[in-house]
Amino acid sequence: MSWWADNDDLDEPYGEFDESAVRVRPNPKGNRPRTKIRPEHGDALNATVLGVDRGRFSVLIGSEGKTRTAIATRARELGKKAIVTGDRVRLVGDTSGDEGTLARIVSVDDRTTLLRRSADDTDTVERVIVANADQMLIVIAAANPEPRTRLVDRYLVAAYDAKIRPLICVTKTDLADPAAFLRSFEGLGITTFTSEPNHTPLAEIADHLVGHETVFVGHSGVGKSTLINALVPGAERAIGRVNEVTGRGRHTSSSTVRLRLDTPRGTGWVIDTPGVRSFGLGHVNPESIVRAFTDLAAIALECPRGCTHREDAPDCAVAQAVTEGRLGETGATRLDSLHRLLETFSARAGTERPGR
Repeated sequence: MSWWADNDDLDEPYGEFDESAVRVRPNPKGNRPRTKIRPEHGDALNATVLGVDRGRFSVLIGSEGKTRTAIATRARELGKKAIVTGDRVRLVGDTSGDEGTLARIVSVDDRTTLLRRSADDTDTVERVIVANADQMLIVIAAANPEPRTRLVDRYLVAAYDAKIRPLICVTKTDLADPAAFLRSFEGLGITTFTSEPNHTPLAEIADHLVGHETVFVGHSGVGKSTLINALVPGAERAIGRVNEVTGRGRHTSSSTVRLRLDTPRGTGWVIDTPGVRSFGLGHVNPESIVRAFTDLAAIALECPRGCTHREDAPDCAVAQAVTEGRLGETGATRLDSLHRLLETFSARAGTERPGR
């Protein structure tokens, strides 16, 4: 028997349904109506990201002298926008910083700098390391592991591309004399710190970090975490050892962390990053490479229009200057580094040869 046969009072076979008689299929993405109107968050607080751990962000709230830390998550309205250590953000929600509380990051301020790297030179997908740093301290060991000129060149390219001032610190000088290695960078005018046996110039290094946001980078096992622990008591960054068979350092720092540096002259911020054995520049515009070699870039202005500055480039003023000895003893080494990087970039699919 049909349904309406038992409902003789209905005028039509199917009766008259009101809205309450109709089953509404729930929205699979939630029943809340969608809107493009976003809250203004006029009461949001300013904060700085200290570190990132599995979708949770450690943030510093407040100005110097009146600060507190809190844990925050990303607001849905940010979508897939990356949030990294050093970012200046705005918070809402429970910003007390009490145990068990969770604030929300609702916006990210414009960044002054952005240090990036890629997996290799053929990978154009960038991996953001840190935001808003204005200095990079490149930590190198004089031995164990052996210093790598090419890796330092890559750090310098990334630093100059991001408009970050580079510094160099050489550790483990009790194992080898770094003088020959450092001659490769004499033409760049980079401030360099060299540790003596049983002594590291911590005060001198700290003076150059005051008032700055300095990101520390270096090959695994060079002593970067040891240096940070000495500069920032209580940092407790894990210290690794170099494998005696392979000569390679073991990765110890697994995440990027921003640490406060206090000195008699003032404060600064130290950003520790995981040690790396390679530093891809797939995200960098090839024209930035020549500008990174500041001693060569000045002479490159004399090159013919469209000069690639590569090894096979005719009438290259840089190559001529090296041949004539105008760049000193290190000129040939610097030019060789430039050629290697330019050749790597020219081999990338779809990459044009850089000009002046």
